[in-house]
Formats: sequence, structure tokens, C-alpha cells
Amino acid sequence: QVQLVESGGGLVQAGGSLRLSCAASGLTFSRNVMGWFRQAPGKEREFVAAISWGGSTTAYSDSVKGRFTISRDNAKNTVYLQMNSLEADDTAVYHCAGGGALIGVNHRLGSSYDYWGQGTQVTVSS
Repeated sequence: QVQLVESGGGLVQAGGSLRLSCAASGLTFSRNVMGWFRQAPGKEREFVAAISWGGSTTAYSDSVKGRFTISRDNAKNTVYLQMNSLEADDTAVYHCAGGGALIGVNHRLGSSYDYWGQGTQVTVSS
């Protein structure tokens, strides 16, 4: 059974930083593109970042580029999202996802991912 478990969310002031983690089990982690998505209250889920199997290729939404960094440790079956210079608009539930997405082709689409975590709440106070 595949499990993705996010952690690291919380309440932070604008301008602050958080590091999210997503621990995976039950899948061949190193063969999955991993992504982060977020959903704010009353809004649709949106793509945040994605990373290739080996970590050499990454992709970001325009809204987080330059502030967020996605990385992975295949030895630990874990993907990370370092979030700096947080803004009130970053407030959302953050979900990690894994699957057969192709970076540069369909990595922004939620339907490209097979596995999802339950999410972790990030709240940025202004």
C-alpha cells in the first residue's frame, strides 16, 4: 500500500520560512516524479513544484519561483519543499504527489500523478 505522509506545516509570519517533508512508502520512490500542490480555501488545487527521478530537473509555478526549492533524497524516500519569503497568499494545504508525470510535458496536471498525501496546513500571517 502506497503512503505519502507530509509534515512540517504550521503558522509562520510573512517573510518567514518553512520546510515541508513528504515521506513515501510502498512504491519505488526513485522511479516516481514527485510534486507539490496546494489548495487554499475556496480555490482550486494548484501546482507548486515538481522534481525528476534523480533530482536533476525541477519545475516551479511562477508564483513560487525564486522563493521555494524542491529537493529529494532517494535513500530516504523523501521529498522536501523549502519555502522562503513566505507571503499570505501562500496559505493553503500542501499536498505531495508521486507518479508518472513527465516534467516539461504534464507535470502541472494533478491527473498526471498516481499517489497523493493527505496534506499539511501552512498558514502565513501578514
